[in-house]
This record gives sequence, structure tokens and C-alpha cells, in this order.
Amino acid sequence: MSARDVPVRDAGARAEPPRVLRTDVRSARRRLIGRVRKTPVFHTSVDGPDGPVPVSLKLEFLQHGGTFKVRGALNALLSTREQTGQVVVASGGNAGIAVALAAAQLGRECTVVVPESAPHTKVAAMWAHGAEVLWHGTSYAEAQQRAKSLAAERGAEHLHAYDMPAVVAGAGVIGLELEEQVRGRPPVLAAIGGGGLIAGLGAALGRRRQIVGVESEHTPALSAALAAGEPVDITSRSASTELLCATRVGEIAFDIAQRHRMPALSVADDAITAAREYLWREFRVVVELEGAAALAAVQSGVYTPEPGVRPIVVLCGANTELPVV
Repeated sequence: MSARDVPVRDAGARAEPPRVLRTDVRSARRRLIGRVRKTPVFHTSVDGPDGPVPVSLKLEFLQHGGTFKVRGALNALLSTREQTGQVVVASGGNAGIAVALAAAQLGRECTVVVPESAPHTKVAAMWAHGAEVLWHGTSYAEAQQRAKSLAAERGAEHLHAYDMPAVVAGAGVIGLELEEQVRGRPPVLAAIGGGGLIAGLGAALGRRRQIVGVESEHTPALSAALAAGEPVDITSRSASTELLCATRVGEIAFDIAQRHRMPALSVADDAITAAREYLWREFRVVVELEGAAALAAVQSGVYTPEPGVRPIVVLCGANTELPVV
């Protein structure tokens, strides 16, 4: 199996997912020089349940396209051996924006297959970067199946939004930046979604720092996978279309989370909404709901840092409707 293949199930045991190593992340960083922003870190304190909590905010929402996913999309397209002029991806939002932006930068045509629930703001951003957008099904899984078949029909390259080695390695460059930007080895909190971000951080940092995944209690994809011992499909019960992210964690992310004993914390939707409103009110920072999930864990008390520890909180995306409050 090539390094870029996504593992598939057969009738027997689960296929071993491809390993993404720190060396892969380093290669991605070299590949992305001059193409992505090294986003800043802001050291501050935020309101917690028992008073101020010191944190370091990784301002990844300042990335091109307003999402960390641009790193993985560009790395995947730059490292591909396939030289087709077209690329197809299924996305509920940010991955589609990222692949559309990356494809435009590299002079390739992009088609994004989105579920009917995809937020209009994100679809408009895909159009703005020149992508063809097709609606299919009511879930990411249905859109993903259509994207696969469409890529085969057109002879196009198919990218997976999060469960692909090159995509994970690209996201992992954030971890290498954090090593340069923050002293010591504080824990890193990040939203889970489909798992591309936490997988990349885990590949980059290994056990040098603890990675803490945060998910909406209504979409506990990683928690369900860890409990079952393998990735499983779940049903999202969130009322927010912004939190209707992947309902199955990626094989690569599951493997890394399991090997590194990565905790998966669940936070309430209203806590995530409150964290986003807090960022706007206190810092005039606009992020989407998933982008505020990691901060919500700190502010709601779901995650309590050890005394004297200043955790890193990754604010990973800013593609949302305005106003946020």
C-alpha cells in the first residue's frame, strides 16, 4: 500500500492505517515554505469557572482561507504523483474551501461535493476560489461516496478531507511551529472534527506534549471510536449546521489517538457558543463554532490545567456568518 492510500475495510480484520511520522511533517513544512502563513501565538488569560486561566492561543484562523486545512490541502496536491488537472473532494465546509484555494494556487480545477446542510458562507467561499460545487445527500458520508465515484468518472484526483497521510502531515506543521513559539512542553488543545488536526499534532509532537482532543457532545466521533476500539459511524444530534462535522473519525487519527492515549473531551454546544461569543466580546476575534471548541473546554471547566501550566489552545477556523452575537 502506498503512503497516500487511505485504508479500507475488508470482510476480516481492519486494515492497518498508514503511519504519519514526524519526518513526514518536516517534509511537509519544507514543501509549504512560502505558501502558508506561520500563524502567531497570543499569550493571555481567559475567564474560567473559578477565575482567570492563563492560555496561549494559536491564531490558526488567520491562515489563508480562514482554516488550518489549507496546509493539508496544499501538501497533498504538491506531493501527489497524479498529474491530472482536476481534483475532487467531499466537504461539509472548510476542507472544500482549502482544496479550492490550493487548486487555484496551483492552476488546477476543483470540484467540491457538499451535503445539503453545508453552510452557505462556506459554499460561497468555495465559489470565490473558483470551485465547482455540487450538492449530494444529507451527510458528509453520502457526499464522500459521490466524490469518489465522480473522481473515477472524470479521471480526477480524489482527496480525502482529513483521513489521508499528506493531509495529516500538512496539519502537523502547526505542531512544529508551536515548538518554536512556546517554551516548555505544555499540553495542546484542539478540536477533533474528523481528526486531521489532532492527528497532525500527534504526528508532529509525538509524546513530547500531550494533545487533548475536544469535540461537541452531540458529535463524539473520537470518543465513540475509542470506546468501540475502532472508528464507528455516529449520528450527529447538534442543532447547529456549523457543528455538523464528520460523524466518523479518520483511521489515521484513531490510530494516533489510541497509540498516544490521547484524551477526547466532550463539551456542550452552548459552551462552544459561549466561547465564541467571549472571543468576539473580549478580543474582537471572530471564529466559527468548531474553532472555539478547544477554548470552550477550558472555560467550561471540562479541562482544568495543572497549577502553573499554560495550555495551548488552537483556534482553527473562522469561516462563519457575521455577526456572531
